[in-house]
Amino acid sequence: MSAPVLSVQNLQTAFRIGGQWRWAVEDLSFDVAPGQTVAIVGESGSGKSVTALSIMRLVSAANGRIEGRIALEGRDLLALPEEEMRKVRGNDVAMIFQEPMTSLNPVLTVGFQIAEVLRYHRGLDRAAAEAEALRMLERVRIPSAKARFSNYPHQLSGGMRQRVMIATALACKPKLLIADEPTTALDVTIQAQILELIKTLQDEEGMSVLFITHDMGVVAEIADRVVVMWKGRKLEDAPSAQVFNSPVHGYTKALLAAVPRLGDMLGHGLPLRFPRIDPDNGEVRGQPVEAADTVKAGEAPLLEVSGLTTRFGIRGGVLGRLRGRVHAVEDVSFTLQRGETLALVGESGCGKSTTGRSILRLIEPSAGTVRFGGRDVTKLGKADLLDVRRSMQMIFQDPFASLNPRKSVGSALAEPILVHGLAKGTEAQERVADLLRRVGLAPEMGVRFPHEFSGGQRQRIAIARALALSPKLVVADEAVSALDVSVKAQVLNLMLDLQAEFGLAYLFISHDMAVVERVSHRVAVMYLGEIVELGPREAVFSDPQHPYTRKLLSAVPVPDPARRSLRRELAVDEIPSPIRTLDWSAPRQTLVETAPGHFVRQAL
Repeated sequence: MSAPVLSVQNLQTAFRIGGQWRWAVEDLSFDVAPGQTVAIVGESGSGKSVTALSIMRLVSAANGRIEGRIALEGRDLLALPEEEMRKVRGNDVAMIFQEPMTSLNPVLTVGFQIAEVLRYHRGLDRAAAEAEALRMLERVRIPSAKARFSNYPHQLSGGMRQRVMIATALACKPKLLIADEPTTALDVTIQAQILELIKTLQDEEGMSVLFITHDMGVVAEIADRVVVMWKGRKLEDAPSAQVFNSPVHGYTKALLAAVPRLGDMLGHGLPLRFPRIDPDNGEVRGQPVEAADTVKAGEAPLLEVSGLTTRFGIRGGVLGRLRGRVHAVEDVSFTLQRGETLALVGESGCGKSTTGRSILRLIEPSAGTVRFGGRDVTKLGKADLLDVRRSMQMIFQDPFASLNPRKSVGSALAEPILVHGLAKGTEAQERVADLLRRVGLAPEMGVRFPHEFSGGQRQRIAIARALALSPKLVVADEAVSALDVSVKAQVLNLMLDLQAEFGLAYLFISHDMAVVERVSHRVAVMYLGEIVELGPREAVFSDPQHPYTRKLLSAVPVPDPARRSLRRELAVDEIPSPIRTLDWSAPRQTLVETAPGHFVRQAL
């Protein structure tokens, strides 16, 4: 057997916090063989990224320390002087970070940044470096590479920026590529493209890959071997098929059981709860059961959206004249019953969030009507709008950004109750305590501030605040997309419980198709501001009619290691721009019913 490209032995990494050393990684050992892909998986705080930073020796010596042995082809990286280590980074070992926008220099062109690596590590002159940089852009399948060479990072989409990062990382033909959550912030179709690109380039270059992620579907598609981490320790290290089919540790079992899979809903007519699992021993505390039937189908719709259109003006020139418009939402129509969950799905920029905000009039729509409980929200004055918003609440994607960091959680929950005059003093405090209990938090936690909670707890607080005014409609905008898989399962179970208890209607905005299949009654697929398909969840997932819906579903990673050898066509297409000229008029299209309740957009 050939010697490993990377051998990590007894790695320990600690950070100085409050004058004390705290271990982020403890006694970690694993090998990466030539041409092999090893995935390190675990939830936030498990030590995955710290492991990658330790291998690259990017942990600050001022407040961090690394112990153990990290050998790259037999050479101990921890023993190298810093000057020698600089020659290793980007040359022998390269790294792709999670968010390319923060890794790329915003004031330098992407071509210059790739060429800079080549000039530093390979000693090429400017002309040769630029020629090689252009070749790398073509190798990572960036369309019109010559034109994109002079673009700045902000002029590229998220998927194209990540391709630039991959081109930069591979420019010097490294022996090892470390990819730290490279697809987490990307839409499912772009994620599929990036994963396929990494596999293709790995085959061409014969390099080894250390892939860090919390997405078990991604692990199944790309990894030969899996290292499972929890609280800085390695729990399991085995071939991918063994981890998925015969997991040993209880935490690995819990992690796999919490992953929603496309097709799990076959034979289920109602949303399905996630099983409750003890992460210490992997024991299932309850089998997944269908949620209660909460849809009030015989009543008038709670929400009726008709012809909703939202456009944003683009101004330019010395006088700031109107030059064009962003057509964010275009002629969107749907209804929502009491107790129903309608999922709004699509990729970033398709208009999902703008639709949700336009319904609540957090953004003023350009045209159309939004009737809630029989009242046209678009025609209401300030006082009436404030009154109707008591029954329409929103859960935002990032709870940390939507909670005031200077206010205790109890004060944040009490504020809407006090503003709307629903309770005062002791009664308001009792309602806050009851809200915290309902979302699974202790009432005494109300004195804490947002930064003192985990991500999952903060999202529970955001849900509690949305429930403070006893709403009938909750717009959940990517409410669980930033959460770890087990925490996501807990929060989704909570939302199903609250729907059964209060008869809530959810407009569930998401790009995670597996989660949508699990919790929704109906699904609306958006593309370029328009709904292109709308129907019952089972019909949309089992018999998608629109090409874009089929594309979305085919790109979803499935946690099945048998798909490791699956090769997709390496597409490079991007969603067209929604920016239009002032004289542009939308083509005449309509939603055509192809089956009972199942509609598909077609041109007239």
